[in-house]
Amino acid sequence: MGQRRDESTIGEAMGWAARIIAIGLTMFLPGVVGTWLDARLATTWLGPAGLAAGFAVAIAILARLRGGSDRRTR
Repeated sequence: MGQRRDESTIGEAMGWAARIIAIGLTMFLPGVVGTWLDARLATTWLGPAGLAAGFAVAIAILARLRGGSDRRTR
C-alpha cells in the first residue's frame, strides 16, 4: 500500500514539473521567435512584443491553475 502512495506522489511531482516547464517555455519562446523575426524583417518591436505576450499568457495559465486548485480543495 505504501508503494502505491509513493508512485502517486512521484506522478504528481512529474505533473507539476511538466507544468512548470510548459509555463517557462510559454514565457520564453514568443520572445525568441519575435527576436528572430526582428532580425529577418529589420524591425525592433517584435521581440519585446513576443516577451510581453508570452508573459501575459503565462500569467493567465498560472491564474487558471490557481483557480483549479481552489475547486479541488472545496
